[in-house]
Amino acid sequence: MIAQKCFDFLVIGGGSGGLASARAAAALGAKVGLVERGRLGGTCVNVGCVPKKIMFNTALHAEMIHDHKDYGFDVDAKKFSWPVIKQRRDAYVKRLNGIYADNLEKSHVEHIDGNATFTNDRCVTVAGKTLSAKHILIATGGYPVVPNIPGAEHGITSDGFFELDDIPTKSVVVGAGYIAVELAGILQSLGSDVSLVIRFDKVLRKFDSLISTSVTNELEKIGVKICRQTQVISVANQADGRLTLDTTKSMLKDINSIIWAVGRLPLSQIGLEKVNVETDSKGHIKVDEYQNTSAENIYALGDVCGKALLTPVAIAAGRKLALRVFGNEADAKMDYNLIPTVIFSHPPVGTIGLSEEEALKHYGKESVKVFSSTFVPLYHAVTERKVKTSMKLVCAGSQEKVVGLHMLGQGCDEILQGFAVAIKMGATKKDFDDTVAIHPISSEELVTLR
Repeated sequence: MIAQKCFDFLVIGGGSGGLASARAAAALGAKVGLVERGRLGGTCVNVGCVPKKIMFNTALHAEMIHDHKDYGFDVDAKKFSWPVIKQRRDAYVKRLNGIYADNLEKSHVEHIDGNATFTNDRCVTVAGKTLSAKHILIATGGYPVVPNIPGAEHGITSDGFFELDDIPTKSVVVGAGYIAVELAGILQSLGSDVSLVIRFDKVLRKFDSLISTSVTNELEKIGVKICRQTQVISVANQADGRLTLDTTKSMLKDINSIIWAVGRLPLSQIGLEKVNVETDSKGHIKVDEYQNTSAENIYALGDVCGKALLTPVAIAAGRKLALRVFGNEADAKMDYNLIPTVIFSHPPVGTIGLSEEEALKHYGKESVKVFSSTFVPLYHAVTERKVKTSMKLVCAGSQEKVVGLHMLGQGCDEILQGFAVAIKMGATKKDFDDTVAIHPISSEELVTLR
């Protein structure tokens, strides 16, 4: 097959990682094409981080309204309008889509609209055109899973959450990961009656026990009904258009919206077998530490690889790949250790490094020391509504190197970034102790833990 257009670098996927890698390669002199079938920006910009954070901020306003009287303000919340924030949120996302398109043009990256499919001779077909490139990057991302149960089509995924025209009166969120936790918290705070269906006793079980236990408790504290050790059997329509959810424990009735947050799978159905790119049993593309796939000069990064599904990780990996392939930096690669992560729960979570449980397993009990504190932050000192902050440092070895930091509370999402730098640089507990505290702020707790 003769290619109608040839590139030095062809990127399949216009999400965060693909865009970053494409522009970085173009800046290094490569002729770059980028294939994207949908809106530029991928999951994060369109149905993920960005619109989710706007809804989190909206929910924060709803929570703080309860505190106004304690600070001396006579303010009544007459009504919340979901359509107002939806319109503003969607307009902002559309603006970002335009900015990404403009940036591609300014970077001299050719944007090709359509679905990409590999051919047997290592070309890529898009909308009837055949493209070739010496180097090809697959950054196609992933999609939310819908369970294989009767009536599952009556529910929506996190993608569908952003299409809701109004807030559901009664909602059920199924799942125990960070997406389920975030959406449940947003909906409950904004006035929906939310039930959260989880298979075990706690949410976020892969995180440190402090996070898992505290977030579970805080969800219940704000009114979320947690259905523990429960699995969904089926979904059915009621005569009035609402839904009934049949579970292993009970029947949940009169539901306006069911949200599936039970995991994500890779968008890797693009003819990979034709170019001998290997995948695992779930379809994630197998890569080495340099993002190389099993096929020469074909690379993959981001959610399609199933590791560290975070936008900044994909961006960093994409830029490193461009430097290695086009910038003569042979050793450039993404460091997947000590990646800071935030969960926009209510209150938010910040975490980096090993959990206490992981540290004990890795270093042994005698080599691990844990410092923790739970307190009421100053903001809530004068409010009837009390939301505590919890912080934990996990240290290991004779020098008490900080190998994990986990916290939950007001501002912890913003606090984490600076401390992540210190931990990435190898900070010890003594380094924390030697740092003068800023008073009175919550983060001073981290440098005064005893």
